[in-house]
Amino acid sequence: MPRILKVAAAQVGAVDRDADRAETLARLIALLDQAASEKVQLLLYPEVTFTTFFPRHLFTSSSDLNAYFEHNDDLTTSPSTAPLFSKAQNYGIDIVVGFAERTDEGKGYNTCVYYSAAVGKVINKYRKVHLPGTVEPFEDPEAVNQLEKRYFTPGDLGFPAFRAPGLLPTSSGDPVLGMLICNDRRWPEAWRSYALQGAELLLIGYNTVAHSPHLWGTTKPMTEEEAEKEALFHSRLVQQSNSYMNSVFSISSARCGLDDGKYNLIGGSAIINPEGHVVAEAKTKDDELVVAEIDLEECRQGREKTFDFGRHRRIEAYGRIGAQTGVVEPELL
Repeated sequence: MPRILKVAAAQVGAVDRDADRAETLARLIALLDQAASEKVQLLLYPEVTFTTFFPRHLFTSSSDLNAYFEHNDDLTTSPSTAPLFSKAQNYGIDIVVGFAERTDEGKGYNTCVYYSAAVGKVINKYRKVHLPGTVEPFEDPEAVNQLEKRYFTPGDLGFPAFRAPGLLPTSSGDPVLGMLICNDRRWPEAWRSYALQGAELLLIGYNTVAHSPHLWGTTKPMTEEEAEKEALFHSRLVQQSNSYMNSVFSISSARCGLDDGKYNLIGGSAIINPEGHVVAEAKTKDDELVVAEIDLEECRQGREKTFDFGRHRRIEAYGRIGAQTGVVEPELL
């Protein structure tokens, strides 16, 4: 029996450091309005949805830094965020929203939440596990910094799959979903953790700079155009390959465009099927809704054949994966 969902990625274009939050919120709601007009059931927003991607900046004032953080409990009540959730509730659309979370203990996390319109509340939360970048900024004043290790703590919630109610007829069973954030999409362990829980759809918001050789390194000098092409290739590669290897649909949603006239972020928001094929993809580097109708039954092909974990996985051979972090080479002869 088909299990059809209408899903979308809400790609968001440039948001400058001094952007007015009310104006940014209006843009997010405009994408939600469009999603409602196209009868979307589930909408994914990017990483750190409500502001610019602030970890590229060094903040010396705690008050300036804290202006970019939200308290998880305030998301559905704060004037700067609540209207998005209220509108989603009115439309009956589930949304995934990324934000910088500040806990009561003062810890910072790069977080996203799943808001279910069927029950009118947040039903799941994920905190980014794989934090890229550095604690201190690069010495080169022209370098693009990535200071997530300075402002955030690695996620402590693991990779909890969950069911989302109300999206499918009761007879079809509620879909099993999972969430990742940006750099997490590059790590196959994260995808496999969800697949082992039967996840059928992974939701991934991201901010990825087009050219940052200080951060990522490079085998050869690249122009800005070459570097952006390479970054887009890698973003598609990890989404397509991991969707295939785990027999799962995936949606990715980008913050993109030219922030502050200086920081060039890739687009490439995409919806990928369990065979690794692109179902829909962004055509711009601006605010754009990427929509597709997907059938979750397509996950069964891989899971019952090539990637039937129960029949084919050999966990007795994988001990090193769970016991070792850095590389340990064989001894020299």
